[in-house]
Parts: sequence; structure tokens; C-alpha cells
Amino acid sequence: MPLPATTGLGFKPQHFQDIRATRPDLGFFEVHAENYLGAGGAPHAMLTALRQDYAISIHGVGLSIGGPQIDLAHLSRIKALCDRYDPDSFSEHLAWSSHGTEYLNDLLPLPYTPETLDRVCDHVDRVQEVLGRRLLLENPSTYVIFAQSEIPETDFLAQIARRTGCGLLLDVNNVFVSCVNHRSDPLAWLDAFPLDLVGEIHLGGHDQEDLPSGPLLIDAHGAEVAEPVWALYAEVLDRAGALPTLVEWDNDVPEWHVLLAEAQRAATLLADARQHAAAQ
Repeated sequence: MPLPATTGLGFKPQHFQDIRATRPDLGFFEVHAENYLGAGGAPHAMLTALRQDYAISIHGVGLSIGGPQIDLAHLSRIKALCDRYDPDSFSEHLAWSSHGTEYLNDLLPLPYTPETLDRVCDHVDRVQEVLGRRLLLENPSTYVIFAQSEIPETDFLAQIARRTGCGLLLDVNNVFVSCVNHRSDPLAWLDAFPLDLVGEIHLGGHDQEDLPSGPLLIDAHGAEVAEPVWALYAEVLDRAGALPTLVEWDNDVPEWHVLLAEAQRAATLLADARQHAAAQ
């Protein structure tokens, strides 16, 4: 079943005792798949306990769907993880992160060309076939635009979804980061994006460097969600209605109450969206 249209948080082991003690009013927790590919131990004990009380989203960071080929052994391990926990959602990134047998600790951008589109669609088809479940594909944060790109990012994502039947994961922070970096309008980006295909939203923090050419934003996941990103999120909800929303905070992870406050702010905006929809 799909994720509930509520707020969730990325699970961090240092928060496990607080979560068990307080049983927060959250819709789901999300974990990075690659942290749970071992057979047992404390990570699986904590995730098993969480799964008893909450919906679970598994978010992959290493399938390299935009790369030259899918690592079938890695995909097999992802399948075993999904079979073990039957997550309410599985997602990955429109990015590449491997070259041959070398894995890079990054999510690297792609040129948006017909050839890349065909390759990504083939990989998404293969992933969904092996997993036996629908994939949500996330829009990346980008810092350069390839001269070879022929297809707008929004159209590229829409074509992947419509050709493969996958859904989309809309990372609102990534939209803001990319648009600021490329000196484009995030509202115009949303105008062109197929919001009807979105199955989950991500929110996160970013860093900013001030260069002679203007601001450069880095998708760092190490701070509170920025005010312009909250405003863009509210715009998404106004257009699309309430959607499952995750707050990511992966670096410089704060104390539990700080992270929970971010989720509660998202929950307030979700409640406003429901109220607005009911009044129409």
C-alpha cells in the first residue's frame, strides 16, 4: 500500500530510544537501503521494531540508475531487503554513482538526451521487474547544465514515468537548489512538472556559497529546511494537495526534538492543504 499522506522522518539510530519512548505522531520513517544490506545485527533489530509501528520507505542511493549498467548483484540485495520489510515505498535517484566496478559516494547528474532517456527507462523497467514493485524516481540537485542536454528536466522525468509506469519523488529542496544555481524560476519548473505522478515529497536543508557570479547552493542535508523551500513546498501542496512528505537531515544530525519540530512544521502545512481542499 502507498505511504500515508502524512509527514515522515529519515531514521537515525541515535534517535531510536527517543522514538520508542515517545511514539511520535508520524506517518512513516525512511531508511537508506545501503545501510541495511547486512544479514542482521542492531540495524535490523531497530528497523524491525520500527516496522511494527510505522509505515516504512526504503530509499536507495547506490543503484546508479543513470549509469551505463545496473549492478544485478546489488539489485538482488535490494530485492532481499524489500522482501524482508515490504516497504510502503521504494525510491531511487535520477543519477549515476558508479563507473565499472568503482562506486562513488555521490549522486552525479546526467545529460538529458534521447539516448540517456532510453537507457534510464530500460534500467527503471529492470529494477521494477526484479523488485516486483513500483519505483519512485527522484529529481536530482544539479550544479551544471550539460551542453548536450536536449530535453528539459521536467519533460525528461515525465517521459520516464509515462514509459515505465514508475512514480516520481519530488524533492522540493532539490528544485530550489537547482533553479537558484541555474538562475531559473522554481515556479516555472513546477508549472512544467507532472505533479499528478508524485508519490512522495522530500524536504531538506542546503548550504550556500556566495560566488562573484552569485549564490551557489549545495544540497547538504545538514541544516533546517530554508524558508524559501518551505514557501515552495506550500506552493506544491496548493497545486497538488496533501502528499507523503519526508524531512531529510543526514549530516550534522541534531537532537531528536529539533528534527521532530521540522516534521511538525511540515504536518501543519499538510493540514492547511487538506483544509483548503475541503473548503473548495
